[in-house]
Parts: sequence; C-alpha cells; structure tokens
Amino acid sequence: MSRSKVNFMKSAIALSATALILAGCGKGGDKSAAIPADAVEVKIGHVAPLTGPIAHLGKDNENGARLAVEEINKSGLTIDGKKVVLTLVPEDDAEDPKTATQVAQKLVDAKVVGVVGHLNSGTSIPASKIYSDAGITQISPSATNPDYTKQGFKTTYRLVATDAQQGPALANYVAHTLKAKTVAIIDDSTQYGKGLADEFEKTAKAEGVKVVTREASNNKATDFKAILTKIKGSKPDVIMYGGMDATGGPLTKQAAELGIKAKVVGGDGMCTEKLAELAGDAVVNVTCSEAGKALSKMPQGADFQKRYKERFNSEVQIYAPFTYDAVYVLVDSMKRANSTDPAKILLVMPDTKMNGLVGNIAFDNKGDMKEGVITLYDFKDKKKTVLDVINVQ
Repeated sequence: MSRSKVNFMKSAIALSATALILAGCGKGGDKSAAIPADAVEVKIGHVAPLTGPIAHLGKDNENGARLAVEEINKSGLTIDGKKVVLTLVPEDDAEDPKTATQVAQKLVDAKVVGVVGHLNSGTSIPASKIYSDAGITQISPSATNPDYTKQGFKTTYRLVATDAQQGPALANYVAHTLKAKTVAIIDDSTQYGKGLADEFEKTAKAEGVKVVTREASNNKATDFKAILTKIKGSKPDVIMYGGMDATGGPLTKQAAELGIKAKVVGGDGMCTEKLAELAGDAVVNVTCSEAGKALSKMPQGADFQKRYKERFNSEVQIYAPFTYDAVYVLVDSMKRANSTDPAKILLVMPDTKMNGLVGNIAFDNKGDMKEGVITLYDFKDKKKTVLDVINVQ
C-alpha cells in the first residue's frame, strides 16, 4: 500500500473516532452523560422553546437547569445509599401548546423523575395534565398565569409570582407613580399575554385609569403599525403590552417611529436585555415587571452570574436562576424522601422549605410561592435598572 493511502486511512480513522466522541457527549453538551458502573442514572426533564422567536429565553432557562445538574454531579449525590448521577433531558416545545403535550408525554416515557418547565403559561398549562396523570412533579420557573396552579393537580409548582400579582403591581405603578389617566392595552392572544393584560385591566380600572382601547395581536407578529395608528388617535398616556420581548421590541420601536408619546409598560415576558436590542433607543420609554427577585438583588446573584458566564459564555437573560433552583428543589425532595421514586418525591414536595438562590422557597396548597416578589425595571443605557421591589403574598 502506498504511503498516501496509509495516511488517508489514518485520517479517516481519526475523523471517525472524533465523530464517535462528539456523539457520546450527549444532547446539548450534557456533562452528566457518562454514568459510572456503580451509580444510578436519574433523569430530570426540562422544556422550553429552543426554536422560534423566543429561543434565547428557552436556552437561558435550559442553561440554568444544566448548571445546577452539573454542579450537583460534581459535588456528588447519594440517595438511599446509592450514588446518583443526574441527567438533564432537554425538550423543545417551540412555544406551542400541542407540541408541549407531545414532549411532555415523551418525558414521561423517558421516565424522568421530575420536570423543570415549561417556560410559557400557554405550554405549561396543557402539559400539566400529562405530568399529573403520570404522577410526576412539574416545577415551572416562569409560568405566571394563575390558572396553571388552579387545576387541582398535586404535581404543579412554580417559583415565580403570578399574573394576579404582577398585573396589579404594574397597574398600580401606572395609576399612582405615572399618574396616568388613560391606557391602551394590547395583548398577544396567548394565555400568558391575555391573562396578564386582563389582570392589569381590572386593577387599572379600579384605580381610576380609563382604558381607551383593548387590542389583540398574536405571538408571531412584528408589524404593529395598523394597531398603533389606531391607538395614536386616542392619545393614551400609557400603552400596556401583554406579550414577549420578540414582539414587544418591535411594538415599542414602531410606537416611537409613529410619534406616539405614551409610556410603554409590560410584564416579565418582555422584561429582558433582548428587548433593548429589538426596541433600540425607544427602550428608554419602557417600564417592565419581573415576577421574581432581580439577579442583582439576590445575595448570591453576582457569583451565579459569574459561573453562568464562564460556563455558557453568555449573559443571564431572566429566569435561569429559577430553573437552577428548580433542579435543587427536586434534589432536596429526593433527599428528604430518601428516594428517586417520583411518587415519593411528590409526597414530600409540599413540605419544601429551602433558602435558594432566588430567595426563600416554600409552597402554598396550590403549589404557588408563599413569598412572592415583583420587581419593576426601567432601562438606562439599554440595560435593565431596578425601579422598585414589591413583596406579595
């Protein structure tokens, strides 16, 4: 055989070996993929939109969960005398309710012991029945629609405040701090966006703010000129938007381009650094809320941000600290149950009392946080700046 053929075969073998190594790294670069012979693999599911206009938020949530899994594996975990290695099983629900139920069943079939997710209320709610039927704990780090925990399921928990708290907080800010007399409301027709707008509207009216118009769009829209032109004629003091940053950014930018002077307010779905990128200079006119404590107000927030940046080479978007804590809540329940059996984990979940990254974690009888926080922000130099922190029960 010629020297050139030998070299060619060596190169081919090396490439094949490299491909096998890469394939063995696991989906999403999960460092828990290799399970020692003396250990038990325990799977935790995570679901968020990993494709589509808010994939950046979904990946942020996944990163938070992944960081917790990797740290727990590194420090070592023993349950009932057995070494346990956690594996994160990530799924993409594409912000779609039907897809959400499909991937929920996929995780049930994969025998996960618990699920962190989903990101959106509109996906968390339909998926919750799948997890309930299977007896698997579901902890959403970011679903804020009150209906999520009103279904009577014993499996549903969340680590954030609800829109029944977030909507009124925004409305009271509009009525009493901005002293607005009129507001135009737009929502994206999702369970999250419409639900938040409904809660805002109830309190705004009760506080004497007149709703001059209520408009509906969708969660894929990027052209709001027709709606905004209609609104412009009513000259509202404030535009309230119930939706995500991928749509809230263009809305804010186009409002400024049309010469609308109204303040723009919105909830946690649009309260991100990405909003500033999409809205441009117009973001200075935005006030938004987050259904949890600001990273800068968390005692270990700066350290988490540093570890997150080192691991993923990106900045925290919004709810990564909450997915991080959700994994630790599941592991805390495993320890207290001394079991990785989903049924036994579920039994001890109501008794959770944990000092997490995001604050004190304890649940009421519906699965909501006993101690909720709403944080209000504005934007300075296109960066979120804390305006106020509101404790809610």
